[in-house]
Amino acid sequence: MPLLPLIADFLASRATRKPSPHTLAAYRRDLVAVAVLVAGRDPAALPRSGPLPAPDPLAGVCVDAFTGRALRAAFARFAAPRAAASVQRAWSTWNSFFTFLVGEGVVAGNPMLAVARPASQVPLPKPLRGEQTPERLLAAVAVPDGRQRDPWPERDLAVLGLALCAGLRLAELLALRTGSVSGRPGERRVEVAGKGGRVRMIPVEPELDALVEAYLDSRRRRFGARSVEVGGALLVDRWGAPLRRGGLQYLVESCYRRAGVTDRVPRGARLHALRHTFATRLAEDGASASEIMRLLGHASLASSQNYIEVTAGQQRAAIRANRTNRVLGTLLGVPGG
Repeated sequence: MPLLPLIADFLASRATRKPSPHTLAAYRRDLVAVAVLVAGRDPAALPRSGPLPAPDPLAGVCVDAFTGRALRAAFARFAAPRAAASVQRAWSTWNSFFTFLVGEGVVAGNPMLAVARPASQVPLPKPLRGEQTPERLLAAVAVPDGRQRDPWPERDLAVLGLALCAGLRLAELLALRTGSVSGRPGERRVEVAGKGGRVRMIPVEPELDALVEAYLDSRRRRFGARSVEVGGALLVDRWGAPLRRGGLQYLVESCYRRAGVTDRVPRGARLHALRHTFATRLAEDGASASEIMRLLGHASLASSQNYIEVTAGQQRAAIRANRTNRVLGTLLGVPGG
């Protein structure tokens, strides 16, 4: 059978899980990138995004060509210039694709079993550096900045508070509605739509609840009572429109700049540094891996355990930096003292 219609059917089947457009695009990109190698086409001719060029490099390619031997050779070429995480993602995509084809009765077996899978590595947490950095960030953002075109500290604090005190991802923040925070006083919770459609309820302490209410009050003053009707986006821009991905990232980066803490944000973390700070402080204060897993919406306990292990390492590093230890080392002739 021709490959391209099967890829289209697979992507349509994945769409029922409500992945983001970025995720669906990544599935298609990984499938095409390896397929052109199996088909002996030139991967350099592929666009980085968008439709395939004409003539289509995969036109006439059939699924029968994708044997274990062919896929092993293609993945070896695919892996050479790429990081292990990218190869791992592509392997998972192709494995899911052939699992789908087996279920549909298109092929008899999954040839990906013959392709070695890269070792899975849990990325290290990237919290904000500095013990008082979160407090410094919040204190700076709470004060209106005259350099801004339209200061809105209540909204900015709500964003930071939901990330630092509830550990929400960027996509989870954008998905919040005005009715997502609910419950009786003292028992408030925020309903979060996480990865894979998993919904979790995170307890909201009175301080965060007050922060969100102050933001909604300021929004009523700006745009009127109808702007906070249940069902609308919780986080909006300065015109009252729902915040988008780029706008939210820019907002958080501007908060870092105003607080003068850009040098304390791990490279590549941006908003995720706030979520990692939330999780790291949970671990430092004695939360178990299973508690962190539930609060962060992790699918694997290993991801949550990583925060506890890193925190233990940070504590060891702090002890090692103690000047008294260095004095003792000098007195006793211990190497490194």
